[in-house]
Amino acid sequence: MSSDPLKLPPPQRETFLNRALDRVRRAWNDVRDGAVAIAAGGDIGADLPAAKLEAVRRQIADCIAGPGGEFAARARAAGLGRLYLSFDDTGRRRFLTLLAERFATDADALTVGVTAWREAGTVEARVKAERLIKDALTPPRLRLLRQFNALPQGVKFLVDLRADLLTLRDMSPQLAALDDDLRELLVSWFDLGFLDLRQITWQSPAALLEKLIAYEAVHEIKSWEDMRNRLESDRRCFALFHPRMPDEPLAFVEVALVKGLAGDVQALLDRDAPTGDPKAADTAIFYSISNTQKGLQGVSFGEHLIKKAAEALAHDMPALKQFATLSPVPGFRRWLDKAAATHAGAIFQPGDAERYRGLASLAHGDVAEDPEIRDFIHRMAGWYFAQRTRRNQPIDPVARFHLRNGARLERLNWPADRSANGWRQSYGLMVNYLYNLNRVETNHESYIRDGTVVVSRPLRELTQRTRTLEP
Repeated sequence: MSSDPLKLPPPQRETFLNRALDRVRRAWNDVRDGAVAIAAGGDIGADLPAAKLEAVRRQIADCIAGPGGEFAARARAAGLGRLYLSFDDTGRRRFLTLLAERFATDADALTVGVTAWREAGTVEARVKAERLIKDALTPPRLRLLRQFNALPQGVKFLVDLRADLLTLRDMSPQLAALDDDLRELLVSWFDLGFLDLRQITWQSPAALLEKLIAYEAVHEIKSWEDMRNRLESDRRCFALFHPRMPDEPLAFVEVALVKGLAGDVQALLDRDAPTGDPKAADTAIFYSISNTQKGLQGVSFGEHLIKKAAEALAHDMPALKQFATLSPVPGFRRWLDKAAATHAGAIFQPGDAERYRGLASLAHGDVAEDPEIRDFIHRMAGWYFAQRTRRNQPIDPVARFHLRNGARLERLNWPADRSANGWRQSYGLMVNYLYNLNRVETNHESYIRDGTVVVSRPLRELTQRTRTLEP
């Protein structure tokens, strides 16, 4: 592989956001109706001043009431969306607060429905009262939000609107309720049955590859040559797409085709390493999984993505016998530093205090393989993975994700990530989670039912020598 990478500026996510907003504006400029008057952003003011709130409230009410038929309703929604895009951060906060407070559940209508249900003397009367309650519990703003589903780029607009809302939801119960409404709507629209799995290759559109560079959240893609390296013949990349957002990946996974379990992420990312023979590979290593849409937080895609990608690989490459990850351990260093200060007497063996001090004094570039340090790190990792949250879940978020998905905690690897980020979050520790396609559903059910964590035999022996520590 070439060692002379093409230079690429650091990805600017704002640039992609601006382009996305421009696409929305262009798409909605064609959705017009001469009978529909929507004030332009310049008429309102970018910060949505208090004097204009009532005018915007009337526009929202008109969109919800929907006079004039379906086309007029779509034009109103498009106009209101264009108006929202014209606001600055202050204007958007005021708009969303208005939507949350003035178009929420009708408390009076709910009281009427509940009273009718309590006083219902017949089955027919009770059914009618239940309908009243159901209608009262559906806030008017949902009708507005649903209208965007019929607009080009409308679903993407709502996803980005929720990204704005997530930064505001803690400001008031009403904003939190609006976020709940929008999240439930997106969950229904992004049902896994609607999603398409696509393989990304070097021949994919440049605009799509550029998005992958910008969205990569685990191991930064530093150049176009780096991107090409990750799409070589011994690599695979898969992404999930929604039919209403065909050009926007929702999540993507990068895969290396190798022999045996991989335990060194720098080796996988090395652009100068020779390209492997995919036909000789017996293992698919999922080494990077990224969600791309902040507004879809709480809508899970990763579990589905890994399983679908593994199934596609197993179908196309029957020689593959193992499907595993090489995963970060993002909370390990923070936990170890705290445990060394508060629980050293419980977890340290003779000499471990010196080993820990030596480890903590190293910079990421200074780390080298050391059997004593590796043994110390592995023993501490045994303690770490034995710890539980108050809900009896592993404290490591990546572990929760893969174990819930039916994987097995297979192997510890040190030093596996010598990057500054890897050292900062885990002292360079990474782990393999093994996906046995014949066991993932059984493992998933056991984990959901009683919290069973499936681990390999060596790690079982390691974790069984530990106990849960007091916070």
